Amino acid sequence: MSIDQMVLAGAGIVVLLSALLAWLVSPAWLLLTAFVGINLVQSAFTGFCPLAIILKKVGVNPGQAFS
Repeated sequence: MSIDQMVLAGAGIVVLLSALLAWLVSPAWLLLTAFVGINLVQSAFTGFCPLAIILKKVGVNPGQAFS
């Protein structure tokens, strides 16, 4: 799995988790969903992605694929 795929999977997991928490706990959890969405949009325009930077620092190879 490449870093791009990991970022997309991570964003999807956080969105689903925050939607579940909004349903079960408090609608305030939708702010987390909005934060992830804003990060995805700004990343599309700027190329800056905090999660990708973190993954690179922990040693994930950008083109690495797990089969």
